[in-house]
Amino acid sequence: MCLISFAWQPGTPTPLRLMGNRDEFYARPTAPMGEWQDSPDVVGGRDLEAGGSWMAARRGGVVAALTNVRDLQLSVPPGAPSRGELVAGALQCGNIEAWLRELSQGEALRYAGFNLLVATPQRLWHLHRGRDRLALSEVPPGVHGLSNADLNSPWPKLLDVRRALEDAILQPGCWPTAVQRAMQNPQEAAVEALPDTGAGLELERQLSAAFIVGEHYGTRATSWLTLDSHGHIRITEQRFGPRGRFEGETTLALANDSLASTL
Repeated sequence: MCLISFAWQPGTPTPLRLMGNRDEFYARPTAPMGEWQDSPDVVGGRDLEAGGSWMAARRGGVVAALTNVRDLQLSVPPGAPSRGELVAGALQCGNIEAWLRELSQGEALRYAGFNLLVATPQRLWHLHRGRDRLALSEVPPGVHGLSNADLNSPWPKLLDVRRALEDAILQPGCWPTAVQRAMQNPQEAAVEALPDTGAGLELERQLSAAFIVGEHYGTRATSWLTLDSHGHIRITEQRFGPRGRFEGETTLALANDSLASTL
């Protein structure tokens, strides 16, 4: 994913609400959200080129989501594995905290830059692999955002979607619609507000929109989920093609022992 906003409220009936956009080349083969054949307890979209994911969930109450870090000065090891395999790894490992700690102690340096979120009803971890630091932390309660830098870096689109989620939390009935509107806003940021990641002005402007509309590259999915205190998860994925063409929607509900779907 390239943009995520989430509300972390541990100790409440709904500890986690999360919504994100996946930006990718349309030519990259992708499976829509569904149950994974090689891990039937896991559901999510699937990158068919490398086998990973950008956001997925495991029955029993575990959620993982990923954004890439965009920094052209960040050194990437030759033959670095796909960052999407981190989402799969988080949902398939036996001990989440131990697995994350191993990554934070140097194993994550095998990958290009990323942010990884892993949540249960009680805990939410953030692992950041950037140019200047590799760090694992527990996310404090509140409304947060991630784009292609560190947690809550004040990029314009991140501020917009985080503000929309803050408002939705305060106004019953506004989740997820109000946040979805912000996530699917194609407006580009003003030049003076753009980050400088080394990509050049034209590309920075194109990538500054929450919802990127393009012919070959753009926002391919908007996904949102809720995780309740009992470990039940409800997750929706909307899919898009070139120029933002709508291509379908899937909703899955995961209880600890069942899976229901609405196509």
